[in-house]
Amino acid sequence: MSWQTMTVKELRDELRARGMPVGGRKADLIARLADSTPEVHTATLIESDGAAGQVIVGKVTDGEGVTEDTADVGAAKSETGELNAIFRRGVATVVGLPIPILVIAGLIVTSTLGFGAYTLVSQFFEEEIEYDLIDFNGTRARGFAQALVDMGNPGRLSGSPQEGAAADLVIDNLTALGFSVQDESYDVPMFEIMSEPELSICIPGGTIPIWSNIAPCGIGDVGQQVTTFEHRTDFVLQGYSGSGDLSYADNVEVVYLYNGSENSGWANATDKIALVLLEAVGVSSNTELYSRAAANNVAALILWNGVHNCGKVVADDCVPIFKSIGVDDVKSAAGGGMPTDIPFMMVSNKTGMAIYDQVLNGNGRLAVSTEVDNAGTRTIRTPCGTWYGQSEEMIVIGAHHDTVYNGPGAVDDTSGTASVLEMAHQFADEVAKRGEPRLTVRFCTWGGEEEGLWGSKAYVEAHNGELSQNLRLYVNLDMNHVDIDKSSERGKSVTLFGNNKGDVDAIKELAKQYQQKRSAVANQYEINFRLLEGEKGEENGLPYNSDHGPFAYDLNNPGKVLVCYGSGSWEYHTYADDMTRFNEESLGISVVIYGSYITHLAWETS
Repeated sequence: MSWQTMTVKELRDELRARGMPVGGRKADLIARLADSTPEVHTATLIESDGAAGQVIVGKVTDGEGVTEDTADVGAAKSETGELNAIFRRGVATVVGLPIPILVIAGLIVTSTLGFGAYTLVSQFFEEEIEYDLIDFNGTRARGFAQALVDMGNPGRLSGSPQEGAAADLVIDNLTALGFSVQDESYDVPMFEIMSEPELSICIPGGTIPIWSNIAPCGIGDVGQQVTTFEHRTDFVLQGYSGSGDLSYADNVEVVYLYNGSENSGWANATDKIALVLLEAVGVSSNTELYSRAAANNVAALILWNGVHNCGKVVADDCVPIFKSIGVDDVKSAAGGGMPTDIPFMMVSNKTGMAIYDQVLNGNGRLAVSTEVDNAGTRTIRTPCGTWYGQSEEMIVIGAHHDTVYNGPGAVDDTSGTASVLEMAHQFADEVAKRGEPRLTVRFCTWGGEEEGLWGSKAYVEAHNGELSQNLRLYVNLDMNHVDIDKSSERGKSVTLFGNNKGDVDAIKELAKQYQQKRSAVANQYEINFRLLEGEKGEENGLPYNSDHGPFAYDLNNPGKVLVCYGSGSWEYHTYADDMTRFNEESLGISVVIYGSYITHLAWETS
């Protein structure tokens, strides 16, 4: 029988029928079935004097060949002129033992000290890997997502009971699947919203007063016009906002600082409310703006959204979003501690226009009330489930289970957490079919991501030794989702990227096979790839914007990572990131492609 013409699945079926082991690469399966000794091949050696000799190489038994960037080819000439060529991938051997198929284009010899030092110019023809694609259960993935969203009230703020409930759900599922569970927690800098914040405008009454000393916008001002803005829809607290209570009676002046980029203007905002317009050009980070506010002792900082999601979530508005800060940078600007008395919020475009027209350019008064504990710590969770393999070499798959406080976070990052749980289910199924994996595989979810990657940072710091020594690959799933519309306007792309060429190349090939074998789904989407192998902060380096960052950059031995980002999430960090836009089918792209690669690494490689 010609085993070479059979697929991996067919080979494994045949092995199972014979009661033989089914693990290994395609050529391992073939060798097991054929039960034959390696064939011997010869290639011509061109020596420096033009004489011809022979190099004996063995037949391939691992079947997958040698990739350009992992091949290690060497040669040594003995005093008798015999050449033993050693070709290795991991561990390779000489005559009569298994090594990859190599067609030697030429062996160029340069003589030194009476002996031949040989430079091998070789061309390698690698057998294309045929990957086994894992399954994907979209109904189950959606069930995970719905259960997580239902826990939010409305979101799963890090350190909250809702975040803890999400961690418990992860643990329950991993335990039920047979994983060894680790439930770790860390106390990290975290804010807590103590009461509902308030924002309103009052325009004093213009009617004849009953008595002359009525305070504008006071109890007796019967003609006053009050506009009360809705928390989460009209305005949203920003990460680590301070507390403050500015009333109409205080009549605190509002100072317009345009986009906040001019340091000189901030001095005029001391003890006043600073209004900063966020627009497409010159948008500073929350860290920069809050630092300037702290350095100049402003009474409150209001960001006016003129750039994010405009006309997308609400047809005629720009919905406010939550953004966090760099805690250490703000502390430095504030003299070493958090600015605890500066309310910090973002308002919608319509709300910003109302403040600009009615307060800045009218006689309206602004009232701001916030109660936030932003100077303490809260406990976050980092649950993991580990399937220990034959080796301590490890693959880690992760996503963050927390969300912004102001929204259910169906896409960010309920989609990623649901994907991790679905991939864990598929991995457990593979264990049942294949037996013990060669590599150790760990599935984790992180708390504290939205406020500063606290969970993954703390975990990497606590496990630096283990991870630096054993981490083969970290896979991050954060917003690995495409909107249900899959429209040209919203976009229908998924981007798979990483910092190691070998992994990215393998993912490209696997994605090609996914498109061939699962075309009904794959053809509805665009799958893009990027290799970002530069240093931290470089243009071609990985962004440090999600939980892959600590694994890529903070380990003693920086790790190899793969990441997936989706498209079409106009509702990002808003109240509208709910299940109405959820598309469980799209999660299957990263789950199947990355999950199949993890399976390949865990069982097939050596």
